[in-house]
Parts: sequence; structure tokens; C-alpha cells
Amino acid sequence: MTTDLPLTPEDVNEITAILDGSHFDRLDLKTSRLRLRVERSAGGWTQAWSMEDDVGSVATAEPFAAAAVDADIPVGQVAVPAPLPGTFYRAPQPGAPPFVEVGAKVGPDTVVGIVETMKLMNPVHAGQSGTITAICIDNATMVDGGAVLMLVQPD
Repeated sequence: MTTDLPLTPEDVNEITAILDGSHFDRLDLKTSRLRLRVERSAGGWTQAWSMEDDVGSVATAEPFAAAAVDADIPVGQVAVPAPLPGTFYRAPQPGAPPFVEVGAKVGPDTVVGIVETMKLMNPVHAGQSGTITAICIDNATMVDGGAVLMLVQPD
């Protein structure tokens, strides 16, 4: 029997990032080879998994909190995080001007980029009113969920 999880930690983080954008608080996935339980708690997401061998015994991993992406954010500025893991795009399509540049004024609902995850384009909103002070990720770059894409100086 192998005790290796057939999903990588990145796979589990992508699942939790997708769940972050939903109203669901729990996922319980069972296949013939494994069972994965992901649940939202006060401290973030936790996961537990188990694998069955040919005779039905189970190897289990201990639950752990899903890791957040940390960054050094200057005092007084606010990060615009990636809502999901995927590819970050600064423009709505190739050849189009970027949604925003450094110095642009934004509101909470201003779209500042797109993250493509599993062939779905997910808009990234500024999240608050202010001025874009830095763009931290290059166009067409793979990012983790929670990665700091831009910085905003609040009004």
C-alpha cells in the first residue's frame, strides 16, 4: 500500500480557493482510491484525507490549515489578492490595454485584472477605493490563490 496522496498540496489549495468563491463550507470527496474532506473553519480551511488499500484498510493524514500567501505590504497600503490560483492577466484580451496602471484611481468594484482558473475567467476587483501604487505580478503569470497582485493606497 502506498501512503502518498494522489493529489498535491497545490491541488488541495486550488480546491479550497475555488470553495472560497462559493457559498459552500464543506467538500467531502470519495473515490475508490481516496477520500478528501475540506472544511471552512474560523481559522481558514482545513483538510483531511485518507487512502484505502486493496483490503480496505485506511492510511490517514492529519488535518492542517490551508496556507495563506504572505507578502510584505507597506504600512498604510492594502493588497489586492488573487481570488483563486491560476494565470493572472492585466488586460481583458491579448493586445488590449491593461485594466489599470500604477496611479489609477479605483473603487471597490473596479476590475483590476483577471485570473484564469480551469478555463474560467475570474475578475479581480480592487476591493476598496484608492490609488494603485504597485503592480506586483507580471501579465500572464501563474499565481497562487491569495498572492498579492497589486497594492492600493486607500483614500
